[in-house]
Amino acid sequence: MKYHENPITVRFNEIDSYQVAWHGHYVSWMEVGRVALASKFKLDPVSLSKEGFLGPVISIDIKYLRPARFNDQLTVKTSLLRTETATLQFISEIADLSGNKLATGITTHAMTDLEGVLQFQLPPSILDRIEKMMEWLETA
Repeated sequence: MKYHENPITVRFNEIDSYQVAWHGHYVSWMEVGRVALASKFKLDPVSLSKEGFLGPVISIDIKYLRPARFNDQLTVKTSLLRTETATLQFISEIADLSGNKLATGITTHAMTDLEGVLQFQLPPSILDRIEKMMEWLETA
């Protein structure tokens, strides 16, 4: 599986009383990677809403493997999984510069219209962008 990569530096305000990055920040780091990848194919939240759709998160699954600490240089790797439903499933891996995995995760996004009505099929314009993203990920 290919990934889009984003650098992250752990900031002081992201450290908790145990001197490690607070677990909730991993969700934000995954979002940084997800939005960066999605933006390349106009699947980011702003682009989706301009098309009349939303992609709200309906599920997040994170596995924490190792702690991140202040000033650590990390890489957020993001990819997209194929689904049979009108959802987007992004897979994320957060690693240090030595390649040690700190966390892995998956976010699932339902496709709705602007009023929140669930879509049962991906709109053709969105499906076309997903196919372009998948092609890029397979050749990146």
